[in-house]
Amino acid sequence: MSVRNLDSLFDPASVAVIGASERTGSVGATVWRNLNRGGFRGPLVAVNPKYTVLDGRPCFARVADLPGIPELAVICTPAHTVPGLVAELAARGTRAAVVLSAGLTSEHKQAMLAAARPHVLRILGPNCIGLLAPPRRVERELCAH
Repeated sequence: MSVRNLDSLFDPASVAVIGASERTGSVGATVWRNLNRGGFRGPLVAVNPKYTVLDGRPCFARVADLPGIPELAVICTPAHTVPGLVAELAARGTRAAVVLSAGLTSEHKQAMLAAARPHVLRILGPNCIGLLAPPRRVERELCAH
């Protein structure tokens, strides 16, 4: 197994939270709050068509609207949206994704992996609770707890 792009997963320079939210108790709200308040040292962007601003930061409606290419994407959206998001992120040049979404069917998983493979986008998940990466101050921030 190659270690290519694992640095983007464990030591990302920038992060996009897809499905970031202010809805109390949601995975997107928890991850966004943790990263936003936890001292992540790089650019942090939110993606959700329901908001234009989250915690004083701009929120973009779609991945295509992002001003740059996030090195790591944290996906907190419904299962059926994951394969398309992974395809879009991979095509843009995102190197790693944490898929917190649950309920992906085997077809969703295969489509997600097929979209990631040609671009060598690393995926952690789906249906996971996050990861710990202390050097970038993401030790608890990517956890949906």
